[in-house]
Amino acid sequence: MEQVAIRKGEIGEFKIDIQLDQLPKDCRYLSDLLVKNPKAKSGYSQIDHVVLNPYGIFVIETKNYQGTIYGGKDHKTWLVNGKFKMMNPFSQNYGHIKALTSFIDKEYHDLFISMVSFTKRCTFKVGLDYRKIASNEIIVYDIELSEFIHRKVSVLKIQHKEALLNESDIVTIYKVFSHANITDPKVREEHNRALNTNTSDEKTSSIYTCTVCNKPVSDKVKRYCLANKKFNGKIYCYEHQKKAH
Repeated sequence: MEQVAIRKGEIGEFKIDIQLDQLPKDCRYLSDLLVKNPKAKSGYSQIDHVVLNPYGIFVIETKNYQGTIYGGKDHKTWLVNGKFKMMNPFSQNYGHIKALTSFIDKEYHDLFISMVSFTKRCTFKVGLDYRKIASNEIIVYDIELSEFIHRKVSVLKIQHKEALLNESDIVTIYKVFSHANITDPKVREEHNRALNTNTSDEKTSSIYTCTVCNKPVSDKVKRYCLANKKFNGKIYCYEHQKKAH
């Protein structure tokens, strides 16, 4: 069962990679960035994907939930299936964007577009503006990610006539973000540990998921797992608690 769950996660990331590989040649992208962010509880922000395009900088947060997603711009927390709370992913992504702006010149700060990608196992019950291509905060399904980036770029081309970033700008920003990326496994492990233990951290907020199958679990289950030494600081749903060593 654990192998199946891991495989699902791999397939999800594979779908995103396929989408990003379909982007035009004038785009560059980075994945799984960990950068310093003094405002985050762990001291770092983990950013799933950044796409650099002549007309904007797309920062993409990916979610692997299953069920109906309820939310809106004025809501600090969103709901999964009307029961489990998650931090507003656009508030979370705003923190990611602010972290990235600290590494580049101010002239680029207004070029960011926030995107949140969910799997097709979800249904959106969110503010309609999030699906409008004119918005700078867009919610998409993973399989339509590249399509929405294409559409957004087309709108920006009409608005601006000329590119906002030339090739040299894109290369420079790409190098800056690459340099800022922390690859040290120990730092990344500490960051992940902070996410699993600090309920107010940007990644976890008040929603907890099983380490194996990624299904949401209650606060009671989370507390039980973290208090039980045999789970080694990891969170498991009831089914996978029996299989955890």
